[in-house]
Amino acid sequence: MRKEKRKGVVATLIGIVTVTVILACITLAGNNYRFDQRSITVPGPEGDLAGVLTLPPDGTARGLVVMVHGDGPVEATQQGLYSPWFEGAADAGFATLSWSKPGIGGSGGDWLTQSMEDRATEVSAAIDWAHTQSDIPTSTIVLWGASQAGWVLPKVTRERNDIDGVVAVSPAINWLRQGRYNLLAELEHNGANTEEREAAIEESDHTRRLLERGASYEEYIASTGSATPMTEARWAFVHRNVMSDATADLIASAAKPIPVHLMLGTHDRNVDVAETEATYQSIFDSSLTITRFDAAHSLARPVMEDNDVVGIFTGTVWPRTLLAPGVIDDYTAFLARIP
Repeated sequence: MRKEKRKGVVATLIGIVTVTVILACITLAGNNYRFDQRSITVPGPEGDLAGVLTLPPDGTARGLVVMVHGDGPVEATQQGLYSPWFEGAADAGFATLSWSKPGIGGSGGDWLTQSMEDRATEVSAAIDWAHTQSDIPTSTIVLWGASQAGWVLPKVTRERNDIDGVVAVSPAINWLRQGRYNLLAELEHNGANTEEREAAIEESDHTRRLLERGASYEEYIASTGSATPMTEARWAFVHRNVMSDATADLIASAAKPIPVHLMLGTHDRNVDVAETEATYQSIFDSSLTITRFDAAHSLARPVMEDNDVVGIFTGTVWPRTLLAPGVIDDYTAFLARIP
């Protein structure tokens, strides 16, 4: 009996080791990308910015993608989740420049003190620096931006004459309308009842009134009914940017005949993609192309955002499959079309 138990334990251990080895091999293969990457330091308005530069495997590129992050404390590689985008650009012959937001990943400053104008100034500073680097190809420059970057991309484009293309991933148009859309979409997704919905809307309206009249953080904290109130730094950030609207900057940037590619997810609960698409179509002419995906806000497969376990496991083992089918192929094809 003791011998049989010992055999069972050995068999179990062998099984665990086998599964671990298989998962390790899959993870290694799933994180093996077609690009070379090195660390760089970009001088920014608030201090040095820690970043990465990726290049095609042969080390040569015909153009540069400059990445503009969405909201939040984003690190240069988004903890590796940007790798499929880096690879897609490399496949089209493009290098990619990305840096950690101020105060994140070794970058100086504090991203929560920035306005959208500050963010645009930071992007321009990075492009100016890239022009001084002999090993960075800047004859063709494409801006890539996601979500909150929708308020930054057109500011940079309207002010510069060296931008040759724009890729806008799930960009918002109006800060206040986006916030209300997101609130209602999440309430519906979570199956909120009428009472919960009305309470959430009233709390949102109360916060909006405080922001519009410039209330202090102390007043906000004293009167909020939120179970997860904003931090003081976040309150200041929102107050600084709450009136943001991309329309005027989009109109100004449309005067420059460069290709603009809009990438939208049909399951986006953060941004009203119907408003975004209609606004872009009303402003841009034939220079605009649009692709819609069966995807969430980040262009990930919806299950990846709805199920944390699935998302984390996939992001660790095979990150390429986080994004909806066709996303990176579409991105690569757009870059390949740029002269």
